[in-house]
Amino acid sequence: MSLRQDPLDELSIPSGTVVEEHDLVTDGDVLVGGQSTVEFGVRGRSVAAGERSSFGGHIEAENDCRLDMWTDVDGDVLVGEDAYLGERTRIGGQLMVSGDLDIGDDVDIEEGFEANGWITIRNPMPTLVFYFIVLSQLLRLGEEEAADDLAYALADGGEAEQAPLVIPRGSSVSDDAWRVSTPASIGTDCRLHGNVRATEVSVDERSELFGSIRARGDVHLHSGSVIHGDVTTRDGAVTIEAGANVRGDISSVDLRVHEHANVEGTMRADGEIQLVQSDADGAVGENPQEHTPNF
Repeated sequence: MSLRQDPLDELSIPSGTVVEEHDLVTDGDVLVGGQSTVEFGVRGRSVAAGERSSFGGHIEAENDCRLDMWTDVDGDVLVGEDAYLGERTRIGGQLMVSGDLDIGDDVDIEEGFEANGWITIRNPMPTLVFYFIVLSQLLRLGEEEAADDLAYALADGGEAEQAPLVIPRGSSVSDDAWRVSTPASIGTDCRLHGNVRATEVSVDERSELFGSIRARGDVHLHSGSVIHGDVTTRDGAVTIEAGANVRGDISSVDLRVHEHANVEGTMRADGEIQLVQSDADGAVGENPQEHTPNF
């Protein structure tokens, strides 16, 4: 089992995530690695951010919000339950907390704050990130039963309703580009703006990206996905399933494209090009025929 240094090792966009105006909106939790720049506002169930992360808009957390030291937020922070702010955090707007507030030294809240519960001045640990790290370590060590018990406890004795939105450490996310040095996975029924730059990219069914994709490794576009831009990989293969749409060009080492996919631009591949066809009845079979044209 690979012992990776950073538990936030993938840009993971859960199903149903959308960009609304200047806000990144998801039904689940939001986990942001340290030293990341998120130029959107963020709305989610709980929000946790590592040290020296920054946000270009408001943060709205239905449950808890936990911001580590040196976090910078341009807008308001609205929290439905408890808030935890590390030392030297800056909030450019108001802080509104329905529950308790734990706050570190030298925190700057430019437009004031209001908390309905207890206010404690100290340097709190962002415990949601802590639990996430512990869970990752248990999985890496093969302690699946202990990991299941911890996940069950964190979900208040039930199944998690939604996978978290995970932004890896050192990432840059904006309307212009989503830049990460890790793989990127986009779930179903997402609607995003910006060019995706990652080591590998997977886009699930019915998701729409208003931008291009560039990866060092493989790119996989599932049925019904729409990419309003080019798809480029330097060292990997591009797979385009039936019903996927690419509004720009494709450039890859190897290319596997279904005959019922729609590519409006030019397709280029340095290696093998496979055209996947449906069966005789017009349906896509489990083992579709593959042809390698000579270009």
